[in-house]
Amino acid sequence: MEISNSISNELTLKETAKFLKKHDNFVILTHSSPDGDTLGAGYALFYGLKEIGKIAAVICADVIPKKYDYFVHETDNIDESKATVIAVDVATKELLGSLCENFGDKVDLCIDHHISNSKFAKNLYLDASASATCEIIFELLELMNVNINSGAASAIYTGIATDTGCFKYSNVTAKTHIIASKLFEYDIDPAEINKIMFDTKSRKLLELERMVLDTAEYHFDNKCILLAVTAEMQQQTGCSGSDLEGIAVISRSVEGVIAGISIKQTGDEEFKISLRTYPPLDASAIAKSIGGGGHKAAAGATVCGTLKEVKKMVLDAVKTNMEESDAGISSHK
Repeated sequence: MEISNSISNELTLKETAKFLKKHDNFVILTHSSPDGDTLGAGYALFYGLKEIGKIAAVICADVIPKKYDYFVHETDNIDESKATVIAVDVATKELLGSLCENFGDKVDLCIDHHISNSKFAKNLYLDASASATCEIIFELLELMNVNINSGAASAIYTGIATDTGCFKYSNVTAKTHIIASKLFEYDIDPAEINKIMFDTKSRKLLELERMVLDTAEYHFDNKCILLAVTAEMQQQTGCSGSDLEGIAVISRSVEGVIAGISIKQTGDEEFKISLRTYPPLDASAIAKSIGGGGHKAAAGATVCGTLKEVKKMVLDAVKTNMEESDAGISSHK
């Protein structure tokens, strides 16, 4: 169905459950460069809808990494012209990647946890206090009295674990741990999931990380680290797409750094920016100033220009946020 307005009708969790029960023939959209939360939310919702006799398909603009094969399975064939379109963990329609052209203005419901959600869908359920969209999906399926099978439980655990850095980040709440403990009651293997998601790297990724660290830049009294992954690095190592997810995490572990920037080249003059911050900085505000969005501690954007131009743009945005938040930096880089 076409959408004539650009401001979402905001739903409660109960109203969202009612919406799902009322409609059928669902296309569930996940964001491009898929991570554990968007895929976990999409497939957990798929499994839940199948349990109540609905037809649903999960689609993504990009190839889904094989490491998610333990819960990613073939979904239904849908007539997209008659579909009810749902986006999960998608803050802006641009994050749909190549799917944006066909679905960007046709999203009937968005389920999300990003405070920066642009309200592009006709209906929106947003819980910015949730650690992950998968946390919302669990609550939604419980409210609908849907049987949560092992595939759905594994998917939900994956989304929560990956969006919280295996329960290390500041977005973790008591509710996060309560939901995780409930998931242990299902037929899942959390230890194996954590091994796949956090402790397994290919040799080519280790080589890429070495290249990235060799060219790391420090700015603003060493409170900011900038890591760049160029097209040449990707070509030399054979790493691309989801292989690069862990680069942004590196910046979080450097002593004294409160702003981590990773820049990944995705086109001739196109770059994906990932921001990781610690208080008093706000990654979401920084990302918003360059056309993106996200959370206070983790956000991102896609920008165009040369690598030199993109670096300057992001560093200027970080510096502004540091000055506005009184992060105690001198005037030089």
